[in-house]
Amino acid sequence: PLSRRSNPYQANLLRDGVRRYLQLPADQTVLILHAKVAQKSYGNEKRGYQSGARGFLSPSLLARDLGEAGFRVWGYMGLDSMGSSLMETQKLSFEEQPDSKGFSCAKALYISDADKRKHFRLVLKLFFSNGQEIGTFHSKLIKVISKPSQKKQSLKNTDLCISSGSKVSLFNRLRSQTVSTRYLSVEGGAFIASARQWAAFTLHLADERYTRSEFPLREGYIRYGSVVQLICTATGITLPPLIIRKVSKQYAMLDVDEPISQLHKCAFQFQGSDRMYLCLSTEKVIQFQASPCPKEANRELLNDGSCWTIIGTEMVEYTFSESLACAREPVSPVPLIAALQLTGGGDVAMLEVQGEHFHAHLKVWFGDVEAETMYRSPKSLVCVVPDVSAFGSDWRWLRYPITVPLLLIRDDGLIYSSSFTFTYTPEQSLLPGQPVPSDVPQDSDKLLDSIHQEFTRTNFHLFMQS
Repeated sequence: PLSRRSNPYQANLLRDGVRRYLQLPADQTVLILHAKVAQKSYGNEKRGYQSGARGFLSPSLLARDLGEAGFRVWGYMGLDSMGSSLMETQKLSFEEQPDSKGFSCAKALYISDADKRKHFRLVLKLFFSNGQEIGTFHSKLIKVISKPSQKKQSLKNTDLCISSGSKVSLFNRLRSQTVSTRYLSVEGGAFIASARQWAAFTLHLADERYTRSEFPLREGYIRYGSVVQLICTATGITLPPLIIRKVSKQYAMLDVDEPISQLHKCAFQFQGSDRMYLCLSTEKVIQFQASPCPKEANRELLNDGSCWTIIGTEMVEYTFSESLACAREPVSPVPLIAALQLTGGGDVAMLEVQGEHFHAHLKVWFGDVEAETMYRSPKSLVCVVPDVSAFGSDWRWLRYPITVPLLLIRDDGLIYSSSFTFTYTPEQSLLPGQPVPSDVPQDSDKLLDSIHQEFTRTNFHLFMQS
């Protein structure tokens, strides 16, 4: 493995910069939202694949050191095997949003029946309007299906089932016409039916024995007839508890109890209501009262606007900060940390950082302290855990846990933040004859507990903040 550590002068400059960054992070984020499955297009049809680049970094933030202010962001999105030909990708231009983020949606992408792969990824290439490359970003793996399954789903085929706590998108397509597609979305604090952009919702399974105000969430796969709750991932806005129903030939099936599958048609009945269903009317989201079926009591007749198609969605987030960067190289590959594994202890604790897109020009930082880092593979970095004294002499007598963020920093100063933290926790033992630390307040209620207690070794805890 290749071990890398900055020279002392570089390390001091970087450390000062990292301290400033930690006090006022200036992160930029690329967010790719996409469906978990893609249905093949046959013959001359081009079945649009649901994908988008959302929650984008602010162009004004990105362009601040490029000379002329106000460069816009644009890019291309395509499938990972399409090569570099721009004819095989879709050009993206980003709409300014009220929160200074840009949004774009790739509606024209499709996968043809000639493509025999069972999985693929989306590739997003981003540029400034002056032509400078920002970077290349990949989606998560997407499963290819020929058509939605009409069979009763088995829980053995879990990649097509939808679990509680997963993210979904809902769309409505009147008379099966692609041009009429509208997505359930949130705008201005209200639910709308948008033809322009789609939203991801966390779908939770609720416990029906409780009242709406308590609404405890359960684990497991979503089945028809379950009480669920839809929560917008971007805004946190929530719909009231809903009963999810299977739709067959525009009828809501009241007696079906089977797992929900990708791209199934379903309806959402408001719990406790008299046949009221979630419905769209042009761009508005309303309630529609279904008609009872006189011949079959287990069915209710819906209108077109009450029939939704459900699909699981994925999100991959790339975060970086150019605040310390000395070069104008693309920010990719952006490393993603997936897990941490600690080995050893005391003076020789080692931390393995597991994830994707690692390379030999990355170093692990514990807050503002650089760690000696060894590159193992694109999926693994190993570093020596810095001694707690590296955070200053005051930490020699450690009586409270210290939690520091984990960062990856490229040689040129590009910072990649993460959701992971590292905590040093003291283990104190009674050592008679040791002096009392000078910083222990004499009037402290804990003075007696502190006397003769010396920091002997450190326990480590790894956390991922959700």
